Amino acid sequence: MAYRLFLRKPYKLFMEEMEGDNRLRRILGPISLTSLGVGSTIGAGIFVLVGLAAHDKAGPALILSFVLSGIACVFTALSYAELASMVPVAGSTYTYAYATLGEFFAWIIGWDLVLEYAVAASTVANGWSQYVDALLRPAGLRVPEIISKAPFDYDPALGHIVSTGCYLDLPALLITAAITVILVKGIRESSVFNNVMVGIKVLVILLAIALGAFYINPANWHPFAPFGYTGISFFGHTLFGQTGAGGEPLGMMAGSAIIFFSYIGFESVSTHAEEAKNPQKDVPIGLIASLIVCTVLYIGMAVVLSGMVPNDKININAPVADAFRQVGLAWAEIIISVAAIAGITSVLLVTILSQARILLAISRDGLLPQSFFGDVHPRFRTPWKATIATGIFVAIFAALIPLRILAELVSIGTLFAFFIVCTAVLIMRKKSPEAKRPFKCPGVPYVPILGAAFCLLLMFSLPWENWLRLFIWLLIGFVIYFGYGQRHAKLTREMAEGKLDNKA
Repeated sequence: MAYRLFLRKPYKLFMEEMEGDNRLRRILGPISLTSLGVGSTIGAGIFVLVGLAAHDKAGPALILSFVLSGIACVFTALSYAELASMVPVAGSTYTYAYATLGEFFAWIIGWDLVLEYAVAASTVANGWSQYVDALLRPAGLRVPEIISKAPFDYDPALGHIVSTGCYLDLPALLITAAITVILVKGIRESSVFNNVMVGIKVLVILLAIALGAFYINPANWHPFAPFGYTGISFFGHTLFGQTGAGGEPLGMMAGSAIIFFSYIGFESVSTHAEEAKNPQKDVPIGLIASLIVCTVLYIGMAVVLSGMVPNDKININAPVADAFRQVGLAWAEIIISVAAIAGITSVLLVTILSQARILLAISRDGLLPQSFFGDVHPRFRTPWKATIATGIFVAIFAALIPLRILAELVSIGTLFAFFIVCTAVLIMRKKSPEAKRPFKCPGVPYVPILGAAFCLLLMFSLPWENWLRLFIWLLIGFVIYFGYGQRHAKLTREMAEGKLDNKA
């Protein structure tokens, strides 16, 4: 019946699921959670997407694009922190939606998260491959082109898809396989590996910003916004700003929509709430701290990159390393390539890690087969089957789909997820005002409303094809939900057995 679609999962059930042998190990403190957030955030965004967004969408106004995205993320992070402190279990936005909006909306956002994390991981694997090639170049070595790129790409000058003459991106496939093996091994080993990678890349990013500042040419900032300051469309019809050859919106806001994916990392902190030592306190700290660190570094890198290299000469595949090559600092190119590889590796690790935990949470509720996606390894205490399935999916996407398409696809999924979180805070405050909130989002209702509004605005700054791909993905999800999930939902079964009342 229709009412079953909007059943909300009681808080006590979340807590019961954290008991017993099938729960995850609590070993992450605030520093590790912040490191996971920074590790997932600082990577493809700062080393790859800055070039793509500056070259194709915003020009030097990309600096303001990061500011705008950062503001939107501040509102969203405060909303995330409140919900994560209330429901400190694996699942992130999916879990929060189940507790506030009901099962059907939870499935929609959970299915969206599957797309978001899988495509995000594919995007960063693609960027990793390009920086490996940049690192090998000074030594006279190259990855054979035929196995270094996707078989097709989007040409913004022509406005349509073109063939690259390549077979697949083999390095992206191989690094995904290696990371999957590490993740199956265990969260402690993954966290240590991630902390080392984060330390390396943050130090090199600070070095790049400090060194690059000496090579800034202010003339490269003129014009500051060659594509304008807007870039808003409505399902393929540009309302404000310039339009590209393929009908896509251009401008500062369009750039902000593309690079919004760069901020996905701070959200991944909440997917590890069940592995936090003190989730009510540690998760909000990890969310907000990682967001602050990453926003400052993003803006600094955007200032340096746009000042070092003219907009039309920015390399979209390895922009930061190539910028130092263009000013004659070959040694810096090598160091930055190493840091980029380390940074993107940590992003890939955390993203696949988070994806597996989303699938774990969904399967616990019976919406996906728990025997597969919910199977926690008896020794490693990791959702190993879900991790392997995610790794296979990511490897295929990374090897066969180009960066431009991946980046736009993941941004709309991220924005949609953030929109749901901000909305859920408002609903939870209204329906359950008495619920315990170890962390309270300040400025309610204004902060969640502003967060939702910013996310919706940026979603309309993406090309219409991204909406189409999102709708197709959600349609596939509806088939799975009505064909399997609704009939196997644990909440529905417990209601039928009289364990829960209909108002749960």
